[in-house]
Amino acid sequence: MILLVGGEKGGSGKSCLAQNTAVYLAKECNASVMLVDCDPQRTSADWAQARGNNPDLTKINCVQMYGKIRSDLLSLQKAYDIIIIDCGGQDSLALRASLSVANYALLPLRPKRRDLKTVAHMDELLATCQMINPELKANFVITQCPSLPNQGKRIIEAKEVCKTWGIPVLDSVTYHRNVYDDSEESGLSVIETEGESKAAEEIRGLVNELMGVGCTEELAERFEKQRQQLGRGTYAISGSQEKSAYAYA
Repeated sequence: MILLVGGEKGGSGKSCLAQNTAVYLAKECNASVMLVDCDPQRTSADWAQARGNNPDLTKINCVQMYGKIRSDLLSLQKAYDIIIIDCGGQDSLALRASLSVANYALLPLRPKRRDLKTVAHMDELLATCQMINPELKANFVITQCPSLPNQGKRIIEAKEVCKTWGIPVLDSVTYHRNVYDDSEESGLSVIETEGESKAAEEIRGLVNELMGVGCTEELAERFEKQRQQLGRGTYAISGSQEKSAYAYA
């Protein structure tokens, strides 16, 4: 399974979502995860390296890739339950290559005009890539939302803009919370720092909605069934994911 977290606009929290999704799936869904960082800023690669310094954390393998990475992604897919791609905020070869093989695309947008201006181009890009990859399921998600009740209209309006282009948008959203930044700086996720917090529930909720499941247990069962179908057997936190891997291409 391949999940792309990407889009054309920077600053919308793509790396944050990719990192927190990786921990949720590895820690609570017992999935073997490879995080692919396609951003020259190395945000997710640095985060994964920071995790590697703490032996008590669930290890997340991370590799950096750029450019024409389609074949590399297909090769990695054979060894892991899920590949999570963190693609930088621009239209790039890596973004297009990822869309050509991904099962899911999570496209974060803030409820701001400058973010919403990118929807038209993303619609065009998705239409092109879905000609090659018709199984791709792409969803926008509204991120870093203001928590004040009187700002709720901005969230609704942002979702309506996405819907006018015929691209699904998740009901789940994330709000602007300091815990996201605080956990990232330590190589952690909100699942680990505040596992019962609203932020942690936001991550669980949006990933489950994207994958079309109702709960964490259902998603864990899906990965187990996938392993059995591929003949990989039951996954445990050992072997390749016991030590963080860093490769640079």
